[in-house]
Amino acid sequence: MHTTIREYLEYLDGERNYSAHTTQAYATDLHQFIQFLDSRHLSSLESVRKGTLRAYVRILIEAGMAKKTVARKIACLRSFFKFLRRRSVISSNPALSLLTPKLERTLPTYLDERSAGAMLDQPDRSTGEGRRDAAILELLYSTGIRLGELIGLNHGDADLENGTVRVSGKGRKVRIVPIGRQAIAAVKAYLGTKPRRPADPLFTLKNGKRCYPEMVSRMVKKYIARVSELEHKSPHVLRHSFATHLLNRGADLRAVKELLGHESLSTTQIYTHVSTERIKKVYRTSHPKA
Repeated sequence: MHTTIREYLEYLDGERNYSAHTTQAYATDLHQFIQFLDSRHLSSLESVRKGTLRAYVRILIEAGMAKKTVARKIACLRSFFKFLRRRSVISSNPALSLLTPKLERTLPTYLDERSAGAMLDQPDRSTGEGRRDAAILELLYSTGIRLGELIGLNHGDADLENGTVRVSGKGRKVRIVPIGRQAIAAVKAYLGTKPRRPADPLFTLKNGKRCYPEMVSRMVKKYIARVSELEHKSPHVLRHSFATHLLNRGADLRAVKELLGHESLSTTQIYTHVSTERIKKVYRTSHPKA
C-alpha cells in the first residue's frame, strides 16, 4: 500500500501540479488512513468498502476533528480511490458515495485598498532584496496568482513589453494574466539588465536558487503586518484582495473567474458576498434610517 501511496503522490505532483503543501497534507492523511486499516486488520485496498470509509470518517468526527480538516481528508480519499480505480488497482470505487460534512462558508480575508497601497510602499527599493520583495508583492496583488504559481514562474513566462504573464495553474492548466503598470515597473526594476535565459526562475534567492514557499510567505506576512492587524497574513490575502477590489470597482464576475483560474463560477462567487457585505456596512453606517 505504501508503494501505491507514493505513486499517487507522484501523480499529484507530476500530473496534477498540486502544491507541495497540499501533497504533504494528503500524504499525512493517507498514512493516517492506512493506520486505521491496520487497526481493522485490512491488508489490501481492494478490501476497503463503503462501510469502512464511513467508519473511518465517524471516528474522525467523534474525535472532535474540525469539519474543515475532515472535509480535506474525505477529499483526499475520494481523489485517492478515483486514482486507484483508473489504474485498475481496485475493481470498484468505495468512495463514490462518501459525503462531506457541510462547512460554514467563511468570507475571504482581504486588505482594503488603502492598506494594500500602503503595503506596496513598504519595501526598500534601493536594495536588491527590497526590489525583489516589491516585485513579488506588486505581482501578487496585480495578478491575483497563487503562491505556487508565482514561485513556478520562469523568466520566459513574463512578457513585460505586452504586460502579460503566463501562469501554470492547478492541473497544469495554463492561463495568460495581464499585469498592471506598477507591477511591470517593479519587476523590471528587480530584473535590471542582467541577461537571463527563458528557463531561469523569475524570482530567486541571493544564491540564485528559486524562491521557496516558506520564504515568500514570511516576507508577505512581514509587510502585511506593517499596515494591517488582520489575523491571517498569507500571500492568499493578496489574491483575495485582488478579486475583491476588482468586483468592488465593477469587474465582471466571469472575467475575474478567468483571471483567478477557477474551474467553477461558484468558487468565484464568494467574492460577491464580500462586496455585498461591504455595501451593507456602508449602508448601515451612512443611512439615517438604517
